[in-house]
Amino acid sequence: MELIKYIGELKMGSVKDLEIIKNPTFETPGEGLFTFSDRYSVFDWGGMPDHIDHKGESIALLGAYFFEKLEDLGFPNHYLGLIENGQAKSLSQLNNPSKVMKVQLLRVIDPNFEDNRYDYSIYSHQKGNFLIPLEIIYRNTLPEVSSVFKRLNESEIIPEDLGLKNPPFPNQRLKKPIIDFSTKLEITDRYLRHVEAQEIACLNEEELDELKEQTLMINKIISREFSKIGLKNEDGKIEFGYGPERELIVVDVLGTLDECRFTFNGLPVSKEIIRMYYKDSDWHCATEDAKKEDRINWKENCILQPDPLPPKLKNLISQVYCSCTNEITGKEWFKDIMPLKEILKEIEGEIYCEK
Repeated sequence: MELIKYIGELKMGSVKDLEIIKNPTFETPGEGLFTFSDRYSVFDWGGMPDHIDHKGESIALLGAYFFEKLEDLGFPNHYLGLIENGQAKSLSQLNNPSKVMKVQLLRVIDPNFEDNRYDYSIYSHQKGNFLIPLEIIYRNTLPEVSSVFKRLNESEIIPEDLGLKNPPFPNQRLKKPIIDFSTKLEITDRYLRHVEAQEIACLNEEELDELKEQTLMINKIISREFSKIGLKNEDGKIEFGYGPERELIVVDVLGTLDECRFTFNGLPVSKEIIRMYYKDSDWHCATEDAKKEDRINWKENCILQPDPLPPKLKNLISQVYCSCTNEITGKEWFKDIMPLKEILKEIEGEIYCEK
């Protein structure tokens, strides 16, 4: 069953919406509009109880910046421009911030779900023009809270699965980035060994290697851009699809504070700020307990709901999004915003004391 079905249908995600203008077919891409909202999501919860001002515009502008940079460097992608006055424009043509991005659409094919498991055999019959059902994750460092250590401790993986000769240690900065995979189209994402990722997406060895190589090259591009404003690119995710001739295409959005984890002198400069605020809350503990009981229906069974962010912290997080976009793109899209490093000085105490 395909997720993309009806022209004009509005699909609401946890943080962005999709309006379908033209359906993709087996042979040709469709067209659609991503509207990046001010909603935010952590720990797979979906939309949280409040919104972060200007987050949608910040993400759209920064995503457009990296799509245009990839295009200049020869990486095919699905970006067609940002919408202003009903027209798709490049960043250089845009007069004001926009939160609506025009993109090419590929077919999104749901795996079958039976007997409490997902069946991806439908992908063995697909040639092209579809979303690859994987999130490809690059890791330049391994923070103490990284899921990698939990998976190693529980023998879900061994160091060799990550391309490591020896067990990693907390806060290790890797000489060579790790490539990790997770599911994209399941109710709750789960990590995959490389061979599992290859199997569910029905990829051959060369195709799997191409996914890894392009992810590593994009990682370098994002790292280089953020290093210009003093930030380290710790990890992030990339999504790909296949065009009509099974050519690899970068899709969704990349290089933003939602898709990547950045730090400044060890302080998070991304959605990780929000995760740090909530991670010791009773609500987060309740979500972890619910996931242990039922990986599929855990949210319905969670006994607590999240509280909104404190107003001061929420305002500072909004400024982080806006300031990063201003500084990376080199244009003052958002007025009267402090320099990023000054915002971070104020935010450092908030994520630890306002709980």
